[in-house]
Amino acid sequence: MPVLSDTREPTPSANAELGLKLELFETLTDALDYAARGETGCNFFNLRGEVQSRLAYSELREKSRSLSRKLAARFKRGARLALVAETSPEFLITFFACQYAGMIPAPIPLPVNLGGKDGYLTQVRMMVQGSKAAAAIGPTAIKDFLISALESEPGVEILDFDELSALDAESEPVAFRADELCYIQYSSGSTSAPKGVIGTQKSVNANLHAITKYGLKLKPDDRAASWLPLYHDMGLIGFALAPMYGQCTVDYIATSDFVRRPLLWLRIMSEHKATITYSPSFGYELSARRASKAEDGAIDLSHVRVAGIGGDMVRPEALRMFAEAFAPAGFDAGAFLPSYGMAEATLAVSFTEIGKLVDVDQVDMRHYNRSGVAQPSSAVTSPEHRRGFVLCGKALPEHAIEVRGENGETLNDRQVGRIFIKGPSLTPGYYSDPEATAHLYDGEWLDTGDMGYFLNGQIAITGRAKDLIIINGRNIWPQDIEWAAEKVDGVRQGGVAAFSVDDGAGERVVVVAERRGMSAEALELVKREIAKTVQAAAGAPATIVMAKPHSMVLTSSGKLSRAKVKQKFLAGEFDETVAETGAPKALAEARV
Repeated sequence: MPVLSDTREPTPSANAELGLKLELFETLTDALDYAARGETGCNFFNLRGEVQSRLAYSELREKSRSLSRKLAARFKRGARLALVAETSPEFLITFFACQYAGMIPAPIPLPVNLGGKDGYLTQVRMMVQGSKAAAAIGPTAIKDFLISALESEPGVEILDFDELSALDAESEPVAFRADELCYIQYSSGSTSAPKGVIGTQKSVNANLHAITKYGLKLKPDDRAASWLPLYHDMGLIGFALAPMYGQCTVDYIATSDFVRRPLLWLRIMSEHKATITYSPSFGYELSARRASKAEDGAIDLSHVRVAGIGGDMVRPEALRMFAEAFAPAGFDAGAFLPSYGMAEATLAVSFTEIGKLVDVDQVDMRHYNRSGVAQPSSAVTSPEHRRGFVLCGKALPEHAIEVRGENGETLNDRQVGRIFIKGPSLTPGYYSDPEATAHLYDGEWLDTGDMGYFLNGQIAITGRAKDLIIINGRNIWPQDIEWAAEKVDGVRQGGVAAFSVDDGAGERVVVVAERRGMSAEALELVKREIAKTVQAAAGAPATIVMAKPHSMVLTSSGKLSRAKVKQKFLAGEFDETVAETGAPKALAEARV
């Protein structure tokens, strides 16, 4: 790609003359055409917190339209192009070039912990195969990965961004119309063959309109900041497309830089007075744990009006830690904005009200597990049996949420069931996967696969139906076990996975925990402490496996993949001997 603007000054937070427009655009190119009339745009920061490159929306439009002519000469209109979604101007330019050329971008992840190199290559291959991509395009640094992944796919062209930009031939492109597709988004929750969520111009623009006008209630001088990966729906839709849709400047740091220096996120927000950001719970917790390392006066969060939480179950403890750690830096806990969404709904389904404190419903888990009713805890409920569920707001306008029981009946407040949604933001299905699509809908209602309950009109998410552990007729949520085990000294934060396996005599609980460096004697003590903790939290014995650091398998968005950790356990890939706590030795060799 050609060198972008060499100025080190970031784009402004507001347009001088262009008025804020939050009405419904018909296509993404319509939205970019409007945003390009102003001065706002995207800024990319390096690990030192310096502006590495900037890309005003006017420049994004110009370069995307220019590249679209080269795409039109190289590929057929309607072709699918797999784009490695690094946090860079090149990715955004290529993504929007596809929109102007009438080609369907399919963002794919950068190499992350997806089970190691082989796991990454397999995921890329399946995504390219599933999207029937004509080409795979990415940064020069990982072109060899693409070649290795796609060596058995001779019909797929492999280019890096520079090679794409250097193409000579041009042809007149035809942009997407309002009744055509927009992208293919690979769901981060995919376990085996990834499912490509179809985004149409109608569904995507409907969600962007709802997010910017009703969820975030954008203002003319709002400024966003993000470290979220652009191959995940929260990063791509929430912090690439939504800011552009609302003519809002956004400041980016790479996800890998955030992991290395979490406080860089907050420092850039402080220096450039960002008002909107988003993160899964673990991002807030990680930043809070590093708060003591911040230089005096380096962090100022007094201007943050939206600190959104999404992408995974909301952990109230993480939000409390962050609020306490950064209250001296001006952070207002009322800025937290819990929300609920999924890729199949483009992104967002519900939001809470901006400015209101997080509403946490304290539930007696003993009653919950027996009856499926989220009964409030009382003064006599012991701490290990009390759990807080965060209320995630009401459905966006023109959208609806239902909670249903096993027989499809609509449930009342506090009755836990399966969550269904409907509205204009929903996907028509999965690309080239009619079987999965057929199981997605019940009439006009989409089955989310999530479990939850209503309380005073707001939805609370309790977990994924497929992750539920059922032992002797009792429902046990793996998160309860994992969060309890993480509190044991010697266990790495975020390094616990709980699941069940069938040992031939029934379902049993297995807990895989990443250990820190310690002696064999200390390791045994930690195993016993985890076993006691799990017994107290779940009321069930468990098999404890102490694994090396970084043994967990994550999805492309950084979420724990319990299914793949379970696969590793069943394949005998953990090097530590299991610690039995009432489970037979044969469990270590269990198969499903």
